[in-house]
Amino acid sequence: MQRRTLAAATGLVALLTTGAATTAQATPSPHATAAAAIGQTGPYLYLGWGSPPKATDVMSATGTQQFTMAFMLSDGGCTPKWDGSRALTGGTDQSTINAIRAAGGDVTVSFGGWSGNKLGEKCSSASALAAAYQKVIDAYRLKAIDIDIEASEFENATVRQRVIDALKTVKQKNSGLKVYVTFGTTTTGPDANGTDLVKRGARAGLDVDGWTVMPFDFGQGSVDMAAATRTAVDGLKNTVASAYGLSSDAAYRKVGFSSMNGKTDVAGETVTLANFNSMISYAKSHHLARVSFWSLNRDRKCGSGTDADACSGINQGTYDFTKALAGYTN
Repeated sequence: MQRRTLAAATGLVALLTTGAATTAQATPSPHATAAAAIGQTGPYLYLGWGSPPKATDVMSATGTQQFTMAFMLSDGGCTPKWDGSRALTGGTDQSTINAIRAAGGDVTVSFGGWSGNKLGEKCSSASALAAAYQKVIDAYRLKAIDIDIEASEFENATVRQRVIDALKTVKQKNSGLKVYVTFGTTTTGPDANGTDLVKRGARAGLDVDGWTVMPFDFGQGSVDMAAATRTAVDGLKNTVASAYGLSSDAAYRKVGFSSMNGKTDVAGETVTLANFNSMISYAKSHHLARVSFWSLNRDRKCGSGTDADACSGINQGTYDFTKALAGYTN
C-alpha cells in the first residue's frame, strides 16, 4: 500500500459511477456555520476503495462536519474528473457531498494525490489549469480546495510554477476561497522541492491559507511520529516565515499538517492515537491553519482482513482519529 494510491480495480470505479447522470448540478451548501472554518480540518475520504464509510454516519458518530474529498484528477487531458474516471457531477461523489451538506457539513475537494494523471501536468498552461480548477469550484460552489501535489507533479519545477500561477488566478477570481497546498516532507521540514514551491508562491504574491506537510513515510525506520511532526511543521514554519517575511507566530498560522493514522506505508512508522492527540495539542498551541489525516477509510481497526487502505493496522475504536480531530479550529 502506498499513501494516497488510487483504486487499481477499474471494476470498483465502474460500480461507483454506474447510472450516474453526468449533467446533474451540485447542490450548494446553505450551512454558513459549518463552512466558517472550512478546510481547517476534515479527514480525507476516498470513495474509490477501502470500504468507504457513509459520511453522514460518521458525522453522527463523531460530531465532525468537514471532509476532504479525494481525489480530483485529469481524464488524460485538462478535464477534471474524480480519480480521472468518474464524472465531475451526477455520481456517488456528488451524492455524498450533497448528503454531507444536507446534514450541516461541508467539504474541501482535493486535487492530486500520489497516483494518476495530475491536472498540473496535463494542463499545458497556468490559464488552462486555473480553468480546470475553476470548473470544479463552480460545480460544487466550493469554499475551499486542497492541492495535494506529489510525485512527478511536485518534482517538476515547471509544473510547480504552473500550479502557483494557476492558484493565484483562482484566488483572484474567487473572493474568500480557502486554498491549501499539501506536500511531503522530511523530519526537519520541506525538502528542496517543497522549499522551492513555497518560495515560488511568495514571489508570485500567492496568499496560501495553509501550506501543509505530510509528516510520514520518512523511510527512517522506527520514528517518534509526534516529535517528527512537530519538527517537520517547525521547519515548514521557518520556510514560510523566511519566504513571506512573516513573524514566527504569523507563519504558524499559515501552515499545518496532514498525518496518516495508524501504520504508515513504511515499516517501523506508526501514528498512535496518543501521537495524534499530542499533534493536535501542538496544533492548538500554535494556531495551525490546517490539521487533517489520511484517511477516514482507515479510521478503524482491522477485522479478518488486512487491507491497509481499509483499516489502520492498530488497536483502536471506530473513528477514534476523526473524533479527536472534530471541532479543531485555530
